[in-house]
Amino acid sequence: MKPGIHPAYRPVVFRDKAGGFAFLTRSTLTSDRTVEWEDGRSYPVVDVEISSASHPFYTGTARVLDTAGRVERFEKRYGSSRGGARREGR
Repeated sequence: MKPGIHPAYRPVVFRDKAGGFAFLTRSTLTSDRTVEWEDGRSYPVVDVEISSASHPFYTGTARVLDTAGRVERFEKRYGSSRGGARREGR
């Protein structure tokens, strides 16, 4: 790597505001706020809106969409693309 052109890569705490979950990792993000971590050291903290601790996909609370019903409604409204007449010249 070329020296002097890359941002500092250091430990940062990411804190999920919705789930009350925090994890320590390395990042180039900066923050004016700090938090004392479990090891007794102080690290910059970045608050995030959502993480794997609060995202519906990862927590198992995701809604299942009725995709078949949506497709049927679309085909009923606009016609089916299956077996329909094709435009000439294509």
